[in-house]
Amino acid sequence: MAVAVVIPARLESTRLPRKLLLAETGRPLLAHTVERALAAMAASRGTISRVVVAADDERLARVAREAGAEAVLTRPDHVCGTDRIAEAASRLGDEIVVNIQGDEPEIETACVLAAARVLEGRSEPMGTLAYPITDESAFRDPNLVKVVLARDGCALYFSRAGIPFPRELRPEEAGALARGVWGLAHIGIYAYRREFLARYPSLPRSALEMREKLEQLRALEAGERIRVAVVDPPRGRPVDTREDYDAFVARWRGGGRA
Repeated sequence: MAVAVVIPARLESTRLPRKLLLAETGRPLLAHTVERALAAMAASRGTISRVVVAADDERLARVAREAGAEAVLTRPDHVCGTDRIAEAASRLGDEIVVNIQGDEPEIETACVLAAARVLEGRSEPMGTLAYPITDESAFRDPNLVKVVLARDGCALYFSRAGIPFPRELRPEEAGALARGVWGLAHIGIYAYRREFLARYPSLPRSALEMREKLEQLRALEAGERIRVAVVDPPRGRPVDTREDYDAFVARWRGGGRA
């Protein structure tokens, strides 16, 4: 099973313009993500065959190549990252494509490997990861996406709301739901079969996707199955804002690497 890690990279971003080129650690943010993906490839014992950046600008493609990845230039007008990697995957021959966001400079090897293997021996066209939520405030935070699973380990629904809602929980039982687990938090890393990616852009944008602003709901509403592997809580965090980037730089410097 040939697996490629594809990192969609867009030059402009709403909350932090050109964040992937920020280089206060001495290297662009995108280069850090590429390095983490390459480390996972080295640890995969052949499962991951390549790391490719799907960029909408030559400056990002240059960063990718200098960091050791391949680069594919894609159209600048894609609606979401999945559409961008679908274009890139159409030029690749790998059976499975793992999608890592370009703003994940601390993504852990274990997460990348779990995503690379989530579809092994399975028939679902798409897979992703989740971890247990043990903190009530995190469970109620709309910025943390939650997922509920069927008995077979496939996703029933993703939401920014706290699901499943603990309707019968008495105040004195708070925190004891399912032995301290409030629910499952979604990790935004995906695995796709190449044939599914080829038809993903033709799926109509769904009402649920637009309401929750979660593109994986497009697949669920179209009747597709998404396999979910439950892993340990990740330590790394994505960079969405200037505050996120400053915190990443501080952690990097604190580790003696700047």
